[in-house]
Amino acid sequence: MADLGFADLLSVVQTIAIIGALVMTVYFSRRQIQAFTTDLETRVLNDIDEKFHRIGEILIEKPHLVQSIYQTPTVTGADIPFTYYVLFFCAHLHHMRERKILQDNEWAGWLQWMRNVFQYGELGRQWVEAKMESWFDPSFREFVRTELLPHVRPPGTTPPGPPPAT
Repeated sequence: MADLGFADLLSVVQTIAIIGALVMTVYFSRRQIQAFTTDLETRVLNDIDEKFHRIGEILIEKPHLVQSIYQTPTVTGADIPFTYYVLFFCAHLHHMRERKILQDNEWAGWLQWMRNVFQYGELGRQWVEAKMESWFDPSFREFVRTELLPHVRPPGTTPPGPPPAT
Protein backbone atom coordinates (compact mmCIF):
# COMPACT_ATOMS: atom_id res chain seq x y z
CA MET A 1 0.00 0.00 0.00
CA ALA A 2 1.19 3.43 -0.72
CA ASP A 3 1.69 5.71 2.20
CA LEU A 4 -0.47 8.86 1.87
CA GLY A 5 0.97 12.08 3.09
CA PHE A 6 -1.00 14.96 4.52
CA ALA A 7 -1.10 16.80 1.18
CA ASP A 8 -2.40 13.72 -0.63
CA LEU A 9 -5.03 13.08 2.03
CA LEU A 10 -6.14 16.74 1.85
CA SER A 11 -6.41 16.46 -1.94
CA VAL A 12 -8.63 13.34 -1.68
CA VAL A 13 -10.88 15.01 0.91
CA GLN A 14 -11.21 18.13 -1.29
CA THR A 15 -12.12 15.98 -4.31
CA ILE A 16 -14.81 14.13 -2.35
CA ALA A 17 -16.18 17.44 -1.05
CA ILE A 18 -16.35 18.87 -4.58
CA ILE A 19 -18.12 15.77 -5.90
CA GLY A 20 -20.58 15.92 -2.98
CA ALA A 21 -21.27 19.60 -3.66
CA LEU A 22 -21.91 18.84 -7.34
CA VAL A 23 -24.31 16.01 -6.48
CA MET A 24 -26.24 18.28 -4.09
CA THR A 25 -26.35 21.05 -6.71
CA VAL A 26 -27.72 18.70 -9.35
CA TYR A 27 -30.31 17.31 -6.91
CA PHE A 28 -31.63 20.72 -5.82
CA SER A 29 -31.53 22.08 -9.37
CA ARG A 30 -33.64 19.16 -10.52
CA ARG A 31 -36.20 19.79 -7.76
CA GLN A 32 -36.32 23.47 -8.66
CA ILE A 33 -36.91 22.65 -12.34
CA GLN A 34 -39.77 20.29 -11.39
CA ALA A 35 -41.34 23.00 -9.23
CA PHE A 36 -40.93 25.50 -12.06
CA THR A 37 -42.66 23.11 -14.47
CA THR A 38 -45.62 22.77 -12.10
CA ASP A 39 -45.81 26.55 -11.66
CA LEU A 40 -45.70 27.05 -15.42
CA GLU A 41 -48.48 24.51 -16.00
CA THR A 42 -50.57 26.20 -13.34
CA ARG A 43 -50.06 29.64 -14.89
CA VAL A 44 -51.01 28.34 -18.32
CA LEU A 45 -54.14 26.63 -16.97
CA ASN A 46 -55.13 29.74 -15.06
CA ASP A 47 -54.62 31.88 -18.16
CA ILE A 48 -56.84 29.53 -20.17
CA ASP A 49 -59.39 29.55 -17.37
CA GLU A 50 -59.46 33.37 -17.34
CA LYS A 51 -60.12 33.41 -21.09
CA PHE A 52 -62.83 30.80 -20.73
CA HIS A 53 -64.27 32.79 -17.83
CA ARG A 54 -64.74 35.75 -20.16
CA ILE A 55 -66.39 33.54 -22.81
CA GLY A 56 -68.76 32.24 -20.13
CA GLU A 57 -69.68 35.76 -19.10
CA ILE A 58 -70.46 36.69 -22.69
CA LEU A 59 -72.60 33.59 -23.23
CA ILE A 60 -74.55 34.24 -20.05
CA GLU A 61 -75.15 37.85 -21.08
CA LYS A 62 -76.08 36.89 -24.66
CA PRO A 63 -77.38 33.28 -24.72
CA HIS A 64 -78.12 33.42 -28.45
CA LEU A 65 -74.35 33.32 -29.07
CA VAL A 66 -74.31 29.69 -27.94
CA GLN A 67 -75.37 28.92 -31.51
CA SER A 68 -71.87 29.92 -32.67
CA ILE A 69 -70.27 26.99 -30.85
CA TYR A 70 -73.13 24.49 -30.61
CA GLN A 71 -76.07 24.31 -33.00
CA THR A 72 -79.24 23.60 -31.06
CA PRO A 73 -82.75 23.42 -32.50
CA THR A 74 -84.01 26.05 -30.07
CA VAL A 75 -82.58 29.23 -28.70
CA THR A 76 -81.45 28.58 -25.17
CA GLY A 77 -81.77 30.77 -22.14
CA ALA A 78 -78.95 31.76 -19.85
CA ASP A 79 -79.32 28.55 -17.82
CA ILE A 80 -77.46 26.32 -20.30
CA PRO A 81 -74.38 28.57 -20.65
CA PHE A 82 -74.39 29.02 -16.90
CA THR A 83 -74.55 25.25 -16.36
CA TYR A 84 -71.56 24.72 -18.65
CA TYR A 85 -69.79 27.58 -16.92
CA VAL A 86 -70.20 25.93 -13.51
CA LEU A 87 -69.15 22.56 -14.91
CA PHE A 88 -65.99 24.02 -16.44
CA PHE A 89 -65.26 25.63 -13.07
CA CYS A 90 -65.60 22.21 -11.45
CA ALA A 91 -63.33 20.71 -14.12
CA HIS A 92 -60.73 23.39 -13.41
CA LEU A 93 -60.86 22.55 -9.70
CA HIS A 94 -60.49 18.86 -10.54
CA HIS A 95 -57.45 19.51 -12.72
CA MET A 96 -55.83 21.68 -10.07
CA ARG A 97 -56.27 18.78 -7.64
CA GLU A 98 -54.76 16.34 -10.14
CA ARG A 99 -51.69 18.57 -10.40
CA LYS A 100 -51.49 18.71 -6.60
CA ILE A 101 -52.05 22.48 -6.56
CA LEU A 102 -55.00 22.21 -4.18
CA GLN A 103 -54.13 20.85 -0.74
CA ASP A 104 -56.30 18.26 1.05
CA ASN A 105 -58.22 20.80 3.13
CA GLU A 106 -58.98 23.06 0.15
CA TRP A 107 -59.96 20.08 -1.98
CA ALA A 108 -62.28 18.70 0.71
CA GLY A 109 -64.17 22.00 0.77
CA TRP A 110 -64.49 22.26 -3.00
CA LEU A 111 -65.43 18.59 -3.35
CA GLN A 112 -68.26 19.08 -0.87
CA TRP A 113 -69.35 22.20 -2.75
CA MET A 114 -69.47 20.24 -6.02
CA ARG A 115 -71.41 17.40 -4.39
CA ASN A 116 -73.91 19.93 -3.02
CA VAL A 117 -74.30 21.51 -6.46
CA PHE A 118 -75.12 18.10 -7.95
CA GLN A 119 -77.37 17.08 -5.06
CA TYR A 120 -79.34 20.26 -4.40
CA GLY A 121 -79.35 21.82 -7.86
CA GLU A 122 -80.17 20.70 -11.39
CA LEU A 123 -76.57 20.30 -12.55
CA GLY A 124 -76.45 16.53 -12.27
CA ARG A 125 -79.74 16.05 -14.08
CA GLN A 126 -78.64 18.41 -16.85
CA TRP A 127 -75.27 16.59 -17.11
CA VAL A 128 -77.12 13.35 -17.87
CA GLU A 129 -80.05 14.63 -19.95
CA ALA A 130 -78.07 17.04 -22.15
CA LYS A 131 -75.10 14.65 -22.51
CA MET A 132 -72.76 17.39 -21.39
CA GLU A 133 -69.88 14.96 -20.84
CA SER A 134 -68.92 15.21 -24.51
CA TRP A 135 -67.50 18.68 -23.81
CA PHE A 136 -65.11 17.48 -21.09
CA ASP A 137 -61.97 15.41 -20.90
CA PRO A 138 -62.12 11.71 -19.88
CA SER A 139 -60.54 12.31 -16.48
CA PHE A 140 -63.22 14.81 -15.46
CA ARG A 141 -65.99 12.61 -16.91
CA GLU A 142 -64.82 9.72 -14.75
CA PHE A 143 -64.65 12.01 -11.72
CA VAL A 144 -68.24 13.16 -12.28
CA ARG A 145 -69.42 9.59 -12.78
CA THR A 146 -67.80 8.25 -9.61
CA GLU A 147 -67.83 11.22 -7.22
CA LEU A 148 -70.67 13.57 -8.20
CA LEU A 149 -73.45 11.65 -9.98
CA PRO A 150 -74.12 9.36 -7.00
CA HIS A 151 -75.30 12.51 -5.19
CA VAL A 152 -77.91 13.42 -7.83
CA ARG A 153 -81.49 13.14 -6.61
CA PRO A 154 -83.92 11.13 -8.74
CA PRO A 155 -86.13 13.09 -11.18
CA GLY A 156 -89.43 14.27 -9.76
CA THR A 157 -88.26 14.36 -6.15
CA THR A 158 -88.04 17.57 -4.21
CA PRO A 159 -84.61 18.59 -3.06
CA PRO A 160 -83.84 18.04 0.61
CA GLY A 161 -83.32 20.98 2.90
CA PRO A 162 -80.21 23.14 2.59
CA PRO A 163 -76.88 21.47 3.23
CA PRO A 164 -75.82 21.43 6.87
CA ALA A 165 -73.41 24.14 7.92
CA THR A 166 -69.92 22.81 8.45
